[in-house]
Amino acid sequence: MTEKILALVAHFIILTISASGYFGILVLMAIESACIPLPSEITMTFSGFLVHTGRFHLIWVATAGALGCNVGSEVAYWIGAYGGRPFVERFGKYVLLSRHDLDRTDHFFARYGSITVFVARLLPVVRTFIALPAGVARMPKLRFHLYTFLGSWPWCFALAYAGMKLGQAWDTDPRFKQAFHRFHSAVAILVVIAIAWFLWSHWRQRVRDAAQAA
Repeated sequence: MTEKILALVAHFIILTISASGYFGILVLMAIESACIPLPSEITMTFSGFLVHTGRFHLIWVATAGALGCNVGSEVAYWIGAYGGRPFVERFGKYVLLSRHDLDRTDHFFARYGSITVFVARLLPVVRTFIALPAGVARMPKLRFHLYTFLGSWPWCFALAYAGMKLGQAWDTDPRFKQAFHRFHSAVAILVVIAIAWFLWSHWRQRVRDAAQAA
């Protein structure tokens, strides 16, 4: 079931980029940064594969992805800034953002300041939700977008570069195709385990938060 869902998501991403080019990359990365977990790992890796085919340029792919992160983050920042922490606590559960996540992020903001946004943009999962607590903390907008771009660009570049190299290996080394077909099931299993762990840990934290509130 999970593999089918991932396949549908991947198909949607591929169709969007194929039809819309750089703008499609920007839109997909904006969706992810607006707290909708659309995997940037698929978006940017496939974009990197299209760099290999000659359709895109690597630098512009990374830049379009990073700009998309800024666009989507503006939405999430606004929700955090004007809805406040109570709003995020109330509705954050729908994107699996727990009170524990907010507490931990607030702690990082208090201890490390704005650099938290830069570091978070280099981390899977966390990067999707970091704009909400940044908005709650009312981080200065210019600094927020600067760190968002600076942290997102290396992430987008690295994934696109990996996709480009995978495309080169796919065409030039038949052993790569054999290894891929041999181990793609193992990779799918690891993805499912990672998703299951994320869902379980956040659900457990939600239950704890509800018990404490009661």
